[in-house]
Amino acid sequence: MVAPSRKRSEAADRVRMQVERIRVMTALAQVRDVGIARTLAGLIFSLALVTFAGSSEARGPQSVADVAEELIDAVVNISTTQTLKTPEGTPLPRVPDGSPFEDLFEDFFNKKGTNPHRDRRVSSLGSGFVIDGKEGLIVTNTHVIEGADEIVVNFADGSRLKVDKVVGKDGKTDLALLKVTPKKPLKEVKFGASEAIRVGDWVMAIGNPFGLGGSVTVGIISAKARDINSGPYDDYLQTDAAINKGNSGGPLFNMAGEVIGINTAIISPTGGSIGIGFAVPSDIAMPVIEQLRLYGETRRGWLGVRIQTVSEDVAESLGVPPNTGALVAGISPGSPAAKAGIEAGDVITKFDGKEVTSMRGLPRIVAQTPIGKTVPVEVMRKGEKKTLEVVVGRLSEDDDAAAEEPAPPTTRGETPANPGQGLIGLKVTPLTDELRRKHGIEKKIKGLLVTEVDQDSPAAEKGVKAGDIIVEAAQEQVATADDLTKSVDKVRKSGRKAVLLRLEDGKGDMRFVAVPID
Repeated sequence: MVAPSRKRSEAADRVRMQVERIRVMTALAQVRDVGIARTLAGLIFSLALVTFAGSSEARGPQSVADVAEELIDAVVNISTTQTLKTPEGTPLPRVPDGSPFEDLFEDFFNKKGTNPHRDRRVSSLGSGFVIDGKEGLIVTNTHVIEGADEIVVNFADGSRLKVDKVVGKDGKTDLALLKVTPKKPLKEVKFGASEAIRVGDWVMAIGNPFGLGGSVTVGIISAKARDINSGPYDDYLQTDAAINKGNSGGPLFNMAGEVIGINTAIISPTGGSIGIGFAVPSDIAMPVIEQLRLYGETRRGWLGVRIQTVSEDVAESLGVPPNTGALVAGISPGSPAAKAGIEAGDVITKFDGKEVTSMRGLPRIVAQTPIGKTVPVEVMRKGEKKTLEVVVGRLSEDDDAAAEEPAPPTTRGETPANPGQGLIGLKVTPLTDELRRKHGIEKKIKGLLVTEVDQDSPAAEKGVKAGDIIVEAAQEQVATADDLTKSVDKVRKSGRKAVLLRLEDGKGDMRFVAVPID
């Protein structure tokens, strides 16, 4: 439905075009050739139409008053109170003996009824919005209500309702669902598709910045798919619509009045808006909120792999396009990935028919896949494309989601006697029972122990450390220094610039690094 303000703008454009038409027709009446006159008229009117349409778009929305008026009653302010307990044994304030304030302190703290250890109550403010007016369901951020003893929802008409219960909350996406008991149906809003929003589209935020409820701000979508390192499923919309403290949990609307994001975070050196705000896209939020509504918790799909980015040097070593897919660095025993035959070194390029365009894209796709569904997973393995069938499991809080890049292992320090020859800045030695006992290396791990690393070598620059175990080189298992030499020579003859090493830390954590060989 077209807003009235937009209709008035379009009507004004039509009046101006009509006036221009009369003026042009008057001028063309002096042209005797009817065919030429009609042709000129058509060209002029086409140019006029483009000009009017372009000028209207350039100005942006004339007003968002009509849209805001329809939505503001569904946006709420959320106030919370929390009791902070003072730890027992907290020492009382003291003043030096003989100070003129000594008697004053004694009188104050020994006064009847005074409790220096009494608990403190603190308050905080946030925003939210109603998604079900009959049931009284309200969406906000988890961090707005975290630890609250009491949550009160304040409506635009001045009424207040206590939250009956927190239906559910999800820390990974920072979303929470609250329930109140309304005396009459509440004004509600609907979700729209965040995928349809484009960079440059106009958006509107309504919320409770700094406690100033019912504040409306307008801006554009500045970027999509932003990763701000706040969680494993980061895929934020970025907007320059003013978002401040207190806007958290409030809605970000498109110009059709649909919620396409939940305002969650800002970047600011001052604590106030500098035009860089972030909202959880509705396409990510909707399935999370629906699960909270149905189960009171999230139920995400689980693959059971540890992954890392396919960097340019790793891509060159594997012969795949850079920054495409997710490189499997490790697999959880008994996981869906292990049962399906996914191997370390595979690059996952498709999951359930969806392109995996980056390492961080895979966890979001897997998490949104129904538990128990059998899906095709496309991988690149040693230059060949393979498709495997995976039965998606359920992610528990203790499971490693396919989301984190493995952390570099710690250095083990000691260098065994008679290390192997120097190679690409490394000295290595085969694993023996004595070395396994000395360094706590599991028996199932096969490979070469790195005993020394030249600190000026490319290997050191890539983070290879003494104590690492080289399990594979160029996707071939190695057990001796000669095996490593042959793998490096093979890579050099193929014309590639780096050898891909699969490293373990002796406890099962692994990663891939591409070490330049020239």
